[in-house]
Amino acid sequence: MNVKHEQTGILLTAGAYLLWGFLPIYWKSVNHISAGEILAHRIIWSFVFMLLLVALLRKWPSVMEECKAILTNKKQLIAIIFASIMITLNWLIFIWAVNSDHVLQASLGYYINPLISILLGILVLKESLTKRQLVSFILAGAGVLFLTVSYGVFPWVSLLLAMSFGLYGLFKKRLDVGAFASLTIETMFITPLAIIYLLIIPENVFHSNTIFAPVTLLLIGAGIVTAVPLLLFAGGARRIPLAMIGFLQYIAPTIMLILGVFVYNETFTTSHLIAFALIWVALINYMLSTYFPFRKRAKG
Repeated sequence: MNVKHEQTGILLTAGAYLLWGFLPIYWKSVNHISAGEILAHRIIWSFVFMLLLVALLRKWPSVMEECKAILTNKKQLIAIIFASIMITLNWLIFIWAVNSDHVLQASLGYYINPLISILLGILVLKESLTKRQLVSFILAGAGVLFLTVSYGVFPWVSLLLAMSFGLYGLFKKRLDVGAFASLTIETMFITPLAIIYLLIIPENVFHSNTIFAPVTLLLIGAGIVTAVPLLLFAGGARRIPLAMIGFLQYIAPTIMLILGVFVYNETFTTSHLIAFALIWVALINYMLSTYFPFRKRAKG
């Protein structure tokens, strides 16, 4: 693989995860608005931003061709509809978690996510499970169970985030579509519902603020902060090995963990430390099970 090509891929992918990691700061800036209203604006402005970007980059012919291919293929259409639903659910839970002072739970969810993806691969795609991956599942499960027993509360926010994003990845895996077309179509399906939601709620931001008010501009900007990291990731992921993506993806939840503890003063107890430690060990073990086979194949 070309070294410069791979370095570009690492920079783009790391940039995406850095932006995702700091995203709680953005949602905290509009935390006086309900999660449902923030989500609606995020969907609408993401769609608008993608339309403008596709037009500016003159990608209309390729995007329209991919849209037509999806709309005329029943399996592809079902896959992208479910992908749209899963990413919408993931966005809603994440916004609610951040603005309800559950940044630590959000962080835990994205640490668990790779293991959920492996589980879905085994159950749905009939992929094989190595012994090391099995150990990772047991350790991660022990971490979640310990946290549940310690607090008497099931970490449903973490698991819903991990499951929704894992299912989103599963449906995306069944799609043969580029990043621009994918995000444009996904937001296109959900945008009408988002508009209807904003019209039926008793009062929304646009009722009481001008378009140039700071809060309004922040909600419009939600489209940009949503689309940019997704496009960076799409551009970077195809340039680097899967093992490298697996390593870089922990940038985001680590930043969230630091923000939750040191910026937003969320409680980080001994129980949290033990649960996170078990999951970190599970992830290190998982990384090793991915990295060494990749090295062997590369040398071979």
